[in-house]
Amino acid sequence: MVEAGRLHGDRGPPVGRLGCGTLPHHQAAQRVVGGEGLGIDGEHSSTLASAGRYPVAGPQPGLLGCRVSIDVRPSEDAEKYLATDQLVWFGEVTDADADHLRLGLPTDQRFAVDLPDGPSDLHAGIYGVRPMEMSLPGDALVPIAGLTWVGVHPDARRRGVLTAMMTDHLARSRDAGTAISALHASEAAIYGRYGYGLAVLTHQVDLGRGTTFTAPHLEDEVAGITTQLVTMSDDGVAERMRACQLAAAPDFPGTIVGSPGFFTLMTSETPEQLRDKERRRVLFARRHGSDVGFAGLRREHKWADARPSGTVTVGTFTGGPAARLALARRVVDLDLMGTTKLENIGVDDPVLGWVGGPRGTGDLKTWDSTWVRLVDLEAAWALRSYESDCDVVVEVADRYAPWNAGRWRLLASDGVGSASRSDSPADVTLDVAVLGAGYLGHGIAGLLRAGVVTEHRPGAYAGLARAMRTSLAPEPSIGF
Repeated sequence: MVEAGRLHGDRGPPVGRLGCGTLPHHQAAQRVVGGEGLGIDGEHSSTLASAGRYPVAGPQPGLLGCRVSIDVRPSEDAEKYLATDQLVWFGEVTDADADHLRLGLPTDQRFAVDLPDGPSDLHAGIYGVRPMEMSLPGDALVPIAGLTWVGVHPDARRRGVLTAMMTDHLARSRDAGTAISALHASEAAIYGRYGYGLAVLTHQVDLGRGTTFTAPHLEDEVAGITTQLVTMSDDGVAERMRACQLAAAPDFPGTIVGSPGFFTLMTSETPEQLRDKERRRVLFARRHGSDVGFAGLRREHKWADARPSGTVTVGTFTGGPAARLALARRVVDLDLMGTTKLENIGVDDPVLGWVGGPRGTGDLKTWDSTWVRLVDLEAAWALRSYESDCDVVVEVADRYAPWNAGRWRLLASDGVGSASRSDSPADVTLDVAVLGAGYLGHGIAGLLRAGVVTEHRPGAYAGLARAMRTSLAPEPSIGF
């Protein structure tokens, strides 16, 4: 997650934001979950999905409209898996790529597709899953499937490979008892078709040197916080960062916490990454000798008219409001810098309040952060809490996880949710992606006006959207 969120060279997550970067989110979206060819839509049998084989209509020479079976299976050849990824992402190939794979993806979470008439030396498609945890409204920290390393060989595009892999991922996740999948989308147009909803927005904010932050009711708490600048690759830093994020996650729903190996990967740097660049640093906020927050950063020299005007790019702030304020004041006052770029600021992050609103910034851009997919609607609905009550019968469309499709009674009462099958007339008809979009508390009421949702009982959808929404917008996540 450095150099615009990239974990390694030019093939890493777009919004890791722990280090820094020079490219905007959409330009740096590489080796995350996208870049794959668009597989054609095909009907899938749930029994075949469980077996890892998927019938997909495919344009075979001389067999127009025939159905071919695509086999998705665990990868058994790490070199072939890595080489396929390197072709899809066409970045610089280095000796460190093997370590990237080893640290980034457990061996049993790498999956591949080979077509009978596909490429012989590489896979037709690959995907991987990072075991991660995500904080939900109500303080729960639950396991999720972090979908990543999705790629389709250029010669295998438009043949249903992506569709087969996505269906396989959902079936395997459900079989493993994982109710939620999440991703960062390199191409935003792809994943809504597979039931992922845009659940979190993020801001990129530019601030000038010496920006003033006004927060009178935090001053006493901030006075007891000091900061410590260290190199990210130093021994023990990965563990300190992960501990901070785990501690803060319950207070910031939407936070995604990676495994220890994932944090080791984030803090490692190769010679290729360091060409003409500073090593990534971490600024820790500390109180009474203990870490209470951190931000990753990298500085870049620039001189204009003999004046220092460098840029410091800062990753995700982790910690409570006082820790974030102490960190923010420090990063806008670094020597030789003229601009501070905060790359992953949530919609309701206090930084905008501290500077007097959007016009208190030098520039502000908005990107998509986390996309959420309810793998098991019934289980997922009960995992989070709700700030208002609802009782709505929803007709859910879910083509790629057919066990979710059909009519559900979605209840929320005194903060507790439950989902059960229903024979009552539907109050609302929607795609499962709508529930994913609202799952972390992001507002989805406007989707009715947009024509994405159909309401059969007046006011029913407003009640559902109100129950799912949280008082504060969900936290952006580190790119993976």
